[in-house]
Amino acid sequence: MKIVILDAQTVTNGDVSLKPLEQFGEVVTYNLTSPSQISQRICDADAVICNKTVLNSENMKDAKNLKYIGLFATGYNNIDIDYCKAHSITVCNAGSYSTNAVAQQTFAMILEHYTSMSKYNEFCHNGGWQTASTFSPFVFPLNELCCKTIGIVGFGAIGQAVAKIALAFSMKVLAFNRSKKSFDGVEFVDFDTLLKESDIVTVHCPLNDDSKEMFNKETFSKMKKGAFFVNTARGGVMVEEDLKEALESEHLGGAGVDVLSVEPMSKESVLPKTKNLLISPHIAWAPIETRIRLINIVCDNIENFINGTPKNVVS
Repeated sequence: MKIVILDAQTVTNGDVSLKPLEQFGEVVTYNLTSPSQISQRICDADAVICNKTVLNSENMKDAKNLKYIGLFATGYNNIDIDYCKAHSITVCNAGSYSTNAVAQQTFAMILEHYTSMSKYNEFCHNGGWQTASTFSPFVFPLNELCCKTIGIVGFGAIGQAVAKIALAFSMKVLAFNRSKKSFDGVEFVDFDTLLKESDIVTVHCPLNDDSKEMFNKETFSKMKKGAFFVNTARGGVMVEEDLKEALESEHLGGAGVDVLSVEPMSKESVLPKTKNLLISPHIAWAPIETRIRLINIVCDNIENFINGTPKNVVS
C-alpha cells in the first residue's frame, strides 16, 4: 500500500513515532497540508491518514486508487462520508483513545476555578506569602466540590469517565443524553432541568445538527447565576459571543473551554481577555500516552482492513 499522512504535526512533534505505520507499505508523510495541496498529494494513494484535513468529493475525485481513510481522531465531520460510500472507500475512526485524558482536563479546569491554584501559586512566587499577616491568607476564593451539582451533557465514554470522577468528589451528578441510559449514582434529567439545577455544566457530546450552538444566549440564561461552564467537546456546540456576554455580565461565574469554532484561534476571536475564562488550545486529548495509544489504534484499524475484517468503520 501507498499510505499518505496529510497532517502528522497534529499528532506528533517528534515525541511520538509514526514508524509503526511503515509495516503496511510505503508511507509518505506531510506535516501539514493546505486545501490546495490535497488533490496532488493523494492522487496515487491507496490509503490516506489524517486528523482534521478536509477530504471532500472535489479533492478526492482524482484519487482513483484510494480505498481507505484512517482518522487520527474520533470525529469524522471533515470527511465526505457520502462520497466515500459511493466510491467504496472505507473510513475508520479511532474511538475511546482519549477518554481519560479529556475527563482529566475537564476536572483540571473545574479544580482551577474552585481552588484558584494558579493564582495562589503566583501570589507565593511574587512574595505575597512572605508579607502576609497570617499563615493562611485568604486572598482568592476557595470552594469545595463536595455536594455541588455537576450536569453532564452527553453521556458516552467521556461523560461516564467525568461522572466517575465527580462521584469520587462526592458531587451530585445529573446527566442529559439523547438515548436512554442508566449509571449508578447518576440522575438522568431533561436538558432544562440540568441547566437549572447544576453548579457546573460540562459538555461531552459530538457536534451534529442537534448539538450545534446548543449553548447560546438562551441556554446560558437558564443556568444558575454563578455556575461554571466547561466545553472540551467541540467549539461549534456553543456561541462564543454569547458565552463572553454571560461571563462579562457575571451571570456565569466562570468557564473553561478547550475548543473553539475556528482553530487555531482566530485573531478576531472575542474570547481572549474575557473575564473568568480559562482557555486551553484543544489539548485535552493530547497527553503523550494518549497519542501513543492513538497511533496503535490507527495501526490496528489498517491491519484489520487489510485482513478483510475492518473495525471502527464509519463508512
